[in-house]
Amino acid sequence: MKLGTLVKPLLFSGLFLAGSVMAAPSAQQVLAASPVDDIVERYPAMMSEGIREGLKRNQQLPPMVADTIGYVVTNSFRAVDIEQQIVKSLEQELSGSQLEAVESWYKTPVAQKISAAEIAASDPAAWQQIQARAMELNRKYKGTDRARMFERFDRASRATESAVDTTIAVQLGLASAMAAFSSGSGNYDELRQSIENQRETIRGVVEQQVYDSYLHTYENISSQEMGLYIDFLESGAGSAFSKTVTGSIQQAITEPVESIGSQLARFLSPQK
Repeated sequence: MKLGTLVKPLLFSGLFLAGSVMAAPSAQQVLAASPVDDIVERYPAMMSEGIREGLKRNQQLPPMVADTIGYVVTNSFRAVDIEQQIVKSLEQELSGSQLEAVESWYKTPVAQKISAAEIAASDPAAWQQIQARAMELNRKYKGTDRARMFERFDRASRATESAVDTTIAVQLGLASAMAAFSSGSGNYDELRQSIENQRETIRGVVEQQVYDSYLHTYENISSQEMGLYIDFLESGAGSAFSKTVTGSIQQAITEPVESIGSQLARFLSPQK
């Protein structure tokens, strides 16, 4: 993730098909019907770019070392691994009727319109546009229903919560990389605790980024459509889907971070 680029799964429960003779869709089919797989495909690039941007700010880091770190980071996160983790978790956590309800939502015209907007906003190149228009959109929507909807949307979609966890993972990856370069740095557990202690500060910054992204992403979605969308996010199957997807993504991107430091130590030790 570019730090402001978020995974915002679309969910729905309420359309249970009573008496249906059709088999429930598989978790893989539900994921394919949603925008989640398209967004997840961009995650490795988002993670790598976030860490590379952090490295650029360190003037003492030799370019060759920065390139090595970038290479290791790029190869530590794979979209296919993240997707497999999501599918596995969906199979374990959601019932057949819940999967069916989620797929039914994604097949509606409103869901397809929203999915297209979310996929477009997840492109790493879109973040520059989001940043450039942030002040304009904040002024435009101040005091409007769209602004008032954000708290409910954010709570239902877990957008800020997910973005904070991803930001911490990016910072931890960067810190692990620097620990491998600096012999005086602490171990992984110490780094993690230090960054976790900054969670509330990080949340304040990230929540504004999430809000800016929200205003940009859904600019062409009507208030009625947003209301339906949030209803879907708050539904039983929708909430289960959202929680499972965001939790799976967090697990899939956190585990590789723990190995980045050790990989870099092997790469960089001959240079020390």
